[in-house]
Amino acid sequence: MTQLGSSANQAVRTEALTATARTPRGRGGRGAPGGRGAGAGKGIRSGEGVAGWVFVSPMIVILGLFMVVPIVMALWVSLTNWNGSVNPFGGGPGAEFVGVRNYSDLFVRDGLTRSNFMQSIGNTFWYVLFVVPLQTVLALGLALLVNNRMLKAKGFFRTAFYFPSVTSSIAISTVFLFLFSATGAVNALLGAIGAGQPSWFTDDRGLVHLLFNAVGVDNPGWAQGQILGRSLWDWVAGPSVALSVIIILVVWTTSGTFMLMFIAALQDLPVEIDEAAALDGTSGWQKLRHVTIPMIRPTLFLVITLGLIGTWQVFDQIYVMGKGNPNGTTLTPAYLSYQQSFGNFKYGSGAAMAFVVFAIIVVLTRIQRWVLTDKDERRPLLRRSKAVAR
Repeated sequence: MTQLGSSANQAVRTEALTATARTPRGRGGRGAPGGRGAGAGKGIRSGEGVAGWVFVSPMIVILGLFMVVPIVMALWVSLTNWNGSVNPFGGGPGAEFVGVRNYSDLFVRDGLTRSNFMQSIGNTFWYVLFVVPLQTVLALGLALLVNNRMLKAKGFFRTAFYFPSVTSSIAISTVFLFLFSATGAVNALLGAIGAGQPSWFTDDRGLVHLLFNAVGVDNPGWAQGQILGRSLWDWVAGPSVALSVIIILVVWTTSGTFMLMFIAALQDLPVEIDEAAALDGTSGWQKLRHVTIPMIRPTLFLVITLGLIGTWQVFDQIYVMGKGNPNGTTLTPAYLSYQQSFGNFKYGSGAAMAFVVFAIIVVLTRIQRWVLTDKDERRPLLRRSKAVAR
């Protein structure tokens, strides 16, 4: 009976507190926020908003000065023919406003600028198509391996796999130049097994072209159509032999960083999930496909997004290992923008290339986010207005 009375009293208190919480406040109650009590408007948290803005204001100022303002300035430069010798905002010779001419030169007007830019876009397309999937799969595989409970010396393997990511890209690129040179270790190994000795950094043939040639197809008639100043045969060339070396290098040096991200996601998974999967008798592949990957989808989205951004902005390896050679097959928009600006002193054209790459990254990120979203939660890629929908 005593316990029953205590339970009843506790239920009454709970109901009273619930009723009190649901009572509208602010209509004259003394303790209400909108009341006329002596302490109204002077709560302990009343100044948190102002304090928060004070704390973040230095970072806002820094980001504004060193990121937002330069972006706006670069956008203006992309609309001029600035040659770097005069004030870009003063107008006149060397800084004339040309509107969208720099952008039209990249897509519409025939010339060397469009030819080089479209070749760089084609090279980077194949580069991204190979690097992003390979580095994502390799990083996930390494994370699953290192996260295995049965593996010993996990700290050693994590350090070994992550070490290339913290090594200077210039240093690793220089090492790869020696490894893949005509007399390097790679050709020596290939020669020892009778696989031939390619001229890695002077061979401009595309891998897809090599596959076509292997089956007797060479520049067929259906591939003669022109797209943005380049033939379809050139667009489907695939990465050149020289670019494939850079692909190998980048996949090896970036997978370690993404491995750490996947490890953090895997370690955050509930143990009950593994136990339930084991009780259901699922295989390792079924568990990975239907349990693990769906639960680490946010991390997968992050890895692919960072991979897309990094691959479209690749510069260091291109600068060290080829500078666009041979025959422009290692040319990328980032390096071409640098060359156009600081080599040819056409800063407007170089800035326009940078903004085109920025737009490509935004579009690809939006598409891959849509692909990785559950079908029930997907929204249309192109939202129609209400008037059109009706």
